Amino acid sequence: MVDIGRRAALAALLAAGLVPCPGARAANGATVPSGPRPPASLLGSEIRRLPTSRKVVALTFNAAWDEAGIDTVLAELRRRGLPATFFPTGAFADAHPGAVRTIGAAHGLGNHSYSHPYFRDLSTAQRVQEVRRADAAIRTASGTEPLPFFRFPYSATTRASVADVNDLGYAAIEFTADTNGYLGPQGGMSAEAAAERAIDALTPGAIIQMHVGSNGDGIVLDAEALPLIIDAAESEGYTIVDLRDFLVA
Repeated sequence: MVDIGRRAALAALLAAGLVPCPGARAANGATVPSGPRPPASLLGSEIRRLPTSRKVVALTFNAAWDEAGIDTVLAELRRRGLPATFFPTGAFADAHPGAVRTIGAAHGLGNHSYSHPYFRDLSTAQRVQEVRRADAAIRTASGTEPLPFFRFPYSATTRASVADVNDLGYAAIEFTADTNGYLGPQGGMSAEAAAERAIDALTPGAIIQMHVGSNGDGIVLDAEALPLIIDAAESEGYTIVDLRDFLVA
């Protein structure tokens, strides 16, 4: 009954023109992803490991606070010719459009909600609004088509909220391990400790979550840990993979 009610709510929103169909544009300019789609293997549940037996690992970065580590992260990825996927919030895109445009020129951009709320506490209509508003902000800032990947704030997922974002055309991409680098030195972390958390989680299809912002002190441990993580992964025979490779036309 919960699923029927959720789908009925989405149907009502669609009928009212409040949820654009894939590829459509709403009155406020927001759209849902209209390019390559997530395959069935990425739908139906939160994804914490990519569906593959190959020794590949995906590097992902959330962007919700400041932009202190972006230049360092992008420079390291560019130097090595490696891909990553970035998940900015819509509020971040509005506050730092130049940074989002720079990221989007080289890497895929997912959706991390607009205001970073707990989705478990929202109604279907409120979840739709958070996703749509973030999509509009990311599109405007980047000038590119965002990817059909959504990452839940705080990784706080429920079956109903995953189904809601799936119905909007997004796969719920979470993570195998978070480096916890965002805690910063004052949170007891170091670049080496952050890297170790990622390295310990290496497994075929692993998704590593990092952050490009600081914890208020300008120190971005994930930017410092990135080369350590890449070196260790490659030494163990892993290839850094682009999440876009898992989409279908």
